Amino acid sequence: MSGGQRHTEPVDVHLILRRETADGPQLLLSRRAGQVYAAGLWHLPSGHLDGPHEDVVTALIREAREETGVVIDPADVRAAVTVHHRSPGGASRSGHFFEVRRWKGAPGIAEPDVCDAMDWASLHALPAQMVAYCRAGLDAYSAGARLAVHFQLPGDSIAFDPGADRLRLVPDVTGQASTARPDAAVVEFAEQAVGRITQWTDTSWAREESRVWRVHGVQGGTWYVKVHQSERFHSREVRGLRTWARELGAAAPRLVAADETLRAVVLTAVPGHPLHGTVLAPDRGGLSSNGSARWPAASTSPPPHGPLRPAAARP
Repeated sequence: MSGGQRHTEPVDVHLILRRETADGPQLLLSRRAGQVYAAGLWHLPSGHLDGPHEDVVTALIREAREETGVVIDPADVRAAVTVHHRSPGGASRSGHFFEVRRWKGAPGIAEPDVCDAMDWASLHALPAQMVAYCRAGLDAYSAGARLAVHFQLPGDSIAFDPGADRLRLVPDVTGQASTARPDAAVVEFAEQAVGRITQWTDTSWAREESRVWRVHGVQGGTWYVKVHQSERFHSREVRGLRTWARELGAAAPRLVAADETLRAVVLTAVPGHPLHGTVLAPDRGGLSSNGSARWPAASTSPPPHGPLRPAAARP
């Protein structure tokens, strides 16, 4: 190391308290208030280690109890992602994000002096007014990454700003930031078409060799990315999407982009349609092997939930 004092930085823990609903996964968020950093912005329940006597799992369980009132068993804590963050002011820190799906007690506002609201939010429709650091961690988590760097620049906002997104996913030993993601060339093609993608979900069909991913963009959009099994399949589907599929209007996906070399396409999602959809005439090209058109269905946002009330004082 270079001469001088050894660099040290704070260690944070962040709780991804996750529940599954009919409309997709939801996370517990709290809104910071009072004389604290990032007051008025949404954030995960979080905090710092109290000292060298406390490990990150113990700290997470303590912070969860102090901020939300829930009780977590250490056996239910799952490592999600680690983010190396630098604030606009230049200070750096390391944040460990943990996923928890089982807990005891109903979450509520346990520290009303530093939190004025608490609610469940869809993982795929996060509130706009979020701490950028927290949003970076959740985007990395959604993408399946294990390590990410989020170094903000002087002048960047503390609040998340899609126009100044500093998140960089660090690939794992396989060379991918997520095992669910396609090759890097396909990722680059898709992001050139729709902007940065935060989540890739493999929705490929077991009986076909083509690959399909449902993707979510950094600003909340949903699309499908497909890599065809052959040039023939690619040409046929692209031709169909550019011609007869337009006659279906909103009932068919729209072709956003196509790459002949990669045999890849980006398609819009179709609201209200199942993945295996309407059977079309077999002479109209671009069909699946069983003659049915498989139109991707759009994800829907969960119904709104009322804010959680402050928890009763603990003894």
